[in-house]
Amino acid sequence: MLSRILGSTAMLAGLAVAAPAAADTTLHLLHINDLHSRIQPINRFDSTCSAEDDAAGECFGGVARVATAINTLRGELEEAGENVLVLDAGDQFQGSLMYTTYKGDVEAEFMEAIGFDVMAVGNHEFDDGPENLARFVEMTSFPIISGNLDLSQSNVLTDEMIPDHVVLDVNGTQVGIVSALAVDTAETSSPGPSIIFQDEIEALQADVDALTEQGVNIIIALTHVGLPQDIRIAEGVSGIDVIVGGHSHTYLSSSDPDRAGAYPTMATNPDGAFVPIVQAYAYSKYLGHLEVTFDDDGNVVYASGDTMVLDASVTPDPEIAARVAELGGPIEEAMSVVIGESSDIIDGSRETCRAMECPMGNLVADAMLERVRDQGIDVAIQNGGGLRATIDAGEITMGEVFTVLPFQNTLATFQLTGAGIIEALENGVSAVEEGAGRFPQVSGMSYTYDPSAEPGSRIVSVEIAGEPLDPEATYGVVSNNYMRGGGDGYASFTTAENAYDFGPGLEQVVADYISEAGTYEPYTDGRITAAE
Repeated sequence: MLSRILGSTAMLAGLAVAAPAAADTTLHLLHINDLHSRIQPINRFDSTCSAEDDAAGECFGGVARVATAINTLRGELEEAGENVLVLDAGDQFQGSLMYTTYKGDVEAEFMEAIGFDVMAVGNHEFDDGPENLARFVEMTSFPIISGNLDLSQSNVLTDEMIPDHVVLDVNGTQVGIVSALAVDTAETSSPGPSIIFQDEIEALQADVDALTEQGVNIIIALTHVGLPQDIRIAEGVSGIDVIVGGHSHTYLSSSDPDRAGAYPTMATNPDGAFVPIVQAYAYSKYLGHLEVTFDDDGNVVYASGDTMVLDASVTPDPEIAARVAELGGPIEEAMSVVIGESSDIIDGSRETCRAMECPMGNLVADAMLERVRDQGIDVAIQNGGGLRATIDAGEITMGEVFTVLPFQNTLATFQLTGAGIIEALENGVSAVEEGAGRFPQVSGMSYTYDPSAEPGSRIVSVEIAGEPLDPEATYGVVSNNYMRGGGDGYASFTTAENAYDFGPGLEQVVADYISEAGTYEPYTDGRITAAE
């Protein structure tokens, strides 16, 4: 039974364990976040799973399993007279060839088929500009919200298309849903200059106050800002009762000892009330289920739940699975081509590539530098957040490379002073404690940084070709066109000399590099070190 995910109870401090009173209102929140276009099942490395491995029961997730889990659990709960909301905390876009090929059409189709109630805008919903987000909104019937966007300068998106908040009538109970999106989306995606991002806490407080004035006293924040910021929001905004979040891909659980945190994680708001915060990792691997009870005044008196792994024990919805297979047909043939093999796992996980030297970072940066070394290029710098999956040992297919590098970035070459490189590296390590995607993976160089120092003063030393970097010298740099345009905060790249942003696709560069190696041997060599 899918209802096994109710798991252990997280009672609020100071409250006795008791059944909800007759006048209390209980909601069951079923939620996912950061699907990242994992329409097809994934393997244990979060990459698209092969049909053979799926048949062997070694895969997770995929929208057909998400559909089964949600529809079964929602049916059980509603049959028992319970109130159910199905929520998505953003980032449906980007991360597999399903998005690269169909640009959001399939995500809209399956969200409609499953029956989501509300979705938050994630930063990657802007990856193909406001125009593609607007197209996605037009294809969906449920509200897609974000409360800290000023759309007054946009000729594409309007407040009617993406409202600040929504009020749902849940069997006669008014439930307000507010939302906020990470303010650094202008750096991590492509919203363009007409989308203005407002402070999350200020914007959310204004929306909560507006709902409270309307008499709505049950308010859920559906956010895409990451768990650390969700905790700050809970502590800084009066009136939010529950937060369902995304963006940081945090695995919360009430039962798994390997969890990143408790489900729910509890915070205390400015009024002294407890606020349960939940998140369900990413990539369709888990479904979150929070049961939360409110008293007559809208105060949370009970919160319990867990995340459920969508493994082979969850039978994919047959109709959706058939449609996924149909959509995957044109992609499968080209992506199943074997381009080489690896002697070992190539670790491209978020936890390593956004915090330290990682094997996937070395592979990608080495491939970039090798491709353009004869053009006078000295070093390669690749953002760790641009690496989206791990590749297992054995044969490597073109599809696996696309899963690692789904953004269709091109090589960008340019000339930059040593001082500019230091500035870039300072930016790259400035938010390592937050797991920010700007963390720099490199080739042709090495650097040491002090994570305990203030951001902007963390780089301890840099060497290029074995010699100390000269701040006054000019070096040839290869990166990707996203970073060259200032993405992930790489402002120093935008003023570089002799820039050319239209090189070959990064995924093809890496595929060619692997192919030439025949059997690639993953490694790290100490090119990035953290000072103790």
